[in-house]
Amino acid sequence: MFFNDRDTIIKLTPEWTGERMADGRPFVSDDILNRMRKITYEEAWGTIYRKGYKNNWQSDFRTTNGDNVLVGRAVTVTYMPYRPDLHNTLINIGHNEEGRKGNYNQWVIDNLQEHDVVVVDLYDKIFEGTFVGGNLSTAIRTKTVDGGAVIWGGLRDLQQIVNIEGLQIFYRGADPTGINDCLITGYNMPCRIGRAVCMPGDIVMGTMSGVLFIPAQHAEEVVVHAEKSHIRDVFGFDRLRSGTYTTAQIDTMWTTPMMEDFLNWLATDERAADYRHLTWDEEMEAAKKKDEEGNTASIRL
Repeated sequence: MFFNDRDTIIKLTPEWTGERMADGRPFVSDDILNRMRKITYEEAWGTIYRKGYKNNWQSDFRTTNGDNVLVGRAVTVTYMPYRPDLHNTLINIGHNEEGRKGNYNQWVIDNLQEHDVVVVDLYDKIFEGTFVGGNLSTAIRTKTVDGGAVIWGGLRDLQQIVNIEGLQIFYRGADPTGINDCLITGYNMPCRIGRAVCMPGDIVMGTMSGVLFIPAQHAEEVVVHAEKSHIRDVFGFDRLRSGTYTTAQIDTMWTTPMMEDFLNWLATDERAADYRHLTWDEEMEAAKKKDEEGNTASIRL
């Protein structure tokens, strides 16, 4: 087991080549996080699914703040059932060797940073499996600002937590008992949430559809593809309503005239203002190739 060990985190995430946080987690920029909040679950899912990440999402959660979207950098925690000798060893490591204070969950929450999301594998334990109550939820909100938590287990003090403005927690159930009869074996290590795997520094995207764990090295590509898909759909819906194009035309690779129509619309329509940073050279080249070869392959993202 490792408790937030920088060298280990770096070794576990070798595909990330950018800036890192003090604890070694990949640092995906705030700009990408902000853009991630505007896209849909399915738009984000498609890119990582095509890259082979088929165990990176999980549904079947309750939420403390309705349908509010949760986006942030993952801090992972793995619990196991209590065993006295292992507990004594872990507490000794945490308290005496590493200088940590309090209980296991406090070790994690005390170190949270802005935009973090705590991702907790409590092996679906709800009775005596309440990772947070009112106090620790308030601490999460204060430290992360707009972050939250994903708990494959329980929480308590739900009536208090739902009144913490700006906090979103995905959880499995509520129970009045405090956390007990369990221990942490991993802190910022690979973490299992249902059938999904989350790594420290993954981008967590939680929506009404479920929770998606996006590998840091693919986060920017996910956002770009999702933004392109979204704004193409806005344009496509307009043109379908006006009868300009058929569904067959919209749902296949666009021709050069269609791309030119789209780019003119993109430059002038107010709804497209937030998407003008995107470049469309690749799509235009594909349209020209379609015109030349009569290729009808799909370009849908």
